[in-house]
Amino acid sequence: MPLVIPDVLEESCATRQALERLSSKWRILLVYALLDGPHRHAHLRRRLPGITQKMLTETLRSMESDGLVERHVYKETAPQHVEYALTALGKSLEQPLAAICDWAVQHQVDG
Repeated sequence: MPLVIPDVLEESCATRQALERLSSKWRILLVYALLDGPHRHAHLRRRLPGITQKMLTETLRSMESDGLVERHVYKETAPQHVEYALTALGKSLEQPLAAICDWAVQHQVDG
């Protein structure tokens, strides 16, 4: 079966819409950070040097609204805390991202 290349230049293209949602470097890095399980906000900030608290909060909120991340509030523990985890949709990005990593390793430019 031949590979079908979608017309990503069309605004209505589902592939284009997905690429636009994932194009933020922080989104992809947060997916990587959350692949090993749920994490608290402060831990994610330590794992992503250079991200501001505001950007982390905004990115997590937008990922939550896109269905990639879920937010769990733990009120039964003192002090109350919040953890973020990938949803099934977020976890489904693992294989495509692994393919990109594999491609990057195979085609890295020695500086």
